[in-house]
Amino acid sequence: MPNQPHNWGRWGDDDQQGALNHLTPATVLAALGAARDGRVLSLAMPIKGATSGPAPSTVPHLAGRPLPQHFMSIDGGDYAAGARAAGARIADDALVLSPHGTTTHMDALCHMWAGETLYNGHPAARVRSYGAARLGIEHAAARGVVARGVLLDAAAHRGVPHLRATDRIGAGELAAICARDGTEPGPGDVAVIRTGWPRVWAADPALYRSGQPGLAADAGRWLAERDVVMVAMDNAAIQGLDGDGRSGEDVEDDLHLTLLWRNGIHLAEMLWLDRLAEAAAEGRRTDFLFIAVPLPIEGGTGSPINPVAVL
Repeated sequence: MPNQPHNWGRWGDDDQQGALNHLTPATVLAALGAARDGRVLSLAMPIKGATSGPAPSTVPHLAGRPLPQHFMSIDGGDYAAGARAAGARIADDALVLSPHGTTTHMDALCHMWAGETLYNGHPAARVRSYGAARLGIEHAAARGVVARGVLLDAAAHRGVPHLRATDRIGAGELAAICARDGTEPGPGDVAVIRTGWPRVWAADPALYRSGQPGLAADAGRWLAERDVVMVAMDNAAIQGLDGDGRSGEDVEDDLHLTLLWRNGIHLAEMLWLDRLAEAAAEGRRTDFLFIAVPLPIEGGTGSPINPVAVL
């Protein structure tokens, strides 16, 4: 059992949904009130895959991760070549996707742990080659995330287009952003934190891979104390990454362990938040209705998502 404050046992010994338990019917109904204008913004980056060609490499991704592959099993060329009969015509495709580090996605509670136990004491041995028999992403998919979102724009707070790879956002900075905006994430909310880092990819992919800005350890604990249900960011790992693509924190300070493992708080990574930031600046409001539903991949450690903000 972790020795820091945690949520193990808070919702029963068999719990597999973690902080999503905060999303009661009353909480969800209250969150609907954060939608005032009816404008809907997607917060996802595009998924580009190809069996050949550069398409997948045009979207931000971490080095060494399997890129999306998009196959066409039936396409217009089959009809042009006479391989398919005339009449009604169809196109079929297939997409092979590893979400972690390659596209906008949500981490399941089985994605990371320490020792021999997953979140809430579930045995880590139940994560097998065919998937996780405990805490798979299907448990999050069963209810989805419909919550109030609160934007904490660290790049705007510092007055820069994007943070530097070495920048870390501490608890004090999050508190200062909340004080400036007059809105603070609380129980049942999604904390949406912008670094601006995806902007770097188009200009310099090598710089994008040289490290990434992210949260400092105390920021993760600050968010956990506020009982948020999810932390969603535009970087690839929530915490910052060093030049070798790893985080420098130990087990006590690693943010995946603080949030996923200790507190059952789901993570969403690699969002595109620039349009949301622009809309927030125009309307001078930083809260909105946040909706994200992962695919019900049984035993999955994560899933692509298309999160939306309803302003």
